[in-house]
This record gives sequence, C-alpha cells and structure tokens, in this order.
Amino acid sequence: MSDDRTVTRSSGNVFADAGLPDAHTQLVKAQLVSRIDAIIGERGLSQREAARILDIAQPDLSNILRGRFRGYSVERRRPSIEFDLHNSHIMMTGAKLNSVS
Repeated sequence: MSDDRTVTRSSGNVFADAGLPDAHTQLVKAQLVSRIDAIIGERGLSQREAARILDIAQPDLSNILRGRFRGYSVERRRPSIEFDLHNSHIMMTGAKLNSVS
C-alpha cells in the first residue's frame, strides 16, 4: 500500500491557500482580531470593558473575537495596535475595524 499524499508548503496566508477571495484583507482582519484578543487577555478586560474602549457594542466584539468579522472593513494603512497603559485604552493606529452596513 503506497501513500499518495502530497504536502504543499503554505504561502503564509491560509485564506490564499484555501483559494478564498480577498485573502490578504481576510488575513489582515484575522491578525488584527488576534492582537485585540491578546491585549484584552493581557489587561484582564471583560468583553464589555473592551467593547466600551473600542467604541463598539459588546455583541459585535464577541462576534469579531469568534472570527465573524466579514461585516467589518479594515482601513488599510500600516496595521498596528498599541495598548496605552497610561490611559488604559486600546489605540488602533493604521488599521481599524469598521462596521459595514
């Protein structure tokens, strides 16, 4: 019995590897959401507190953190997120999730 499986090296973008449209934007959104989630965890914030800081509704933040961010656009500049410990708020510089109606 032979094993006919082949292994293909990833491009680094799982969305592109899966052949999904707008793969780069989806990757940027996923990276942004991952960083937001990490900051929330580092600060021990509740979703309610984080949603208030981000100026979005808590159910929207919950959906975003679960990977349901298709209804959100990303302003495309240099994506980076910083946590301002002095002012206790999350600043998104260059990349921002915006609700798309």
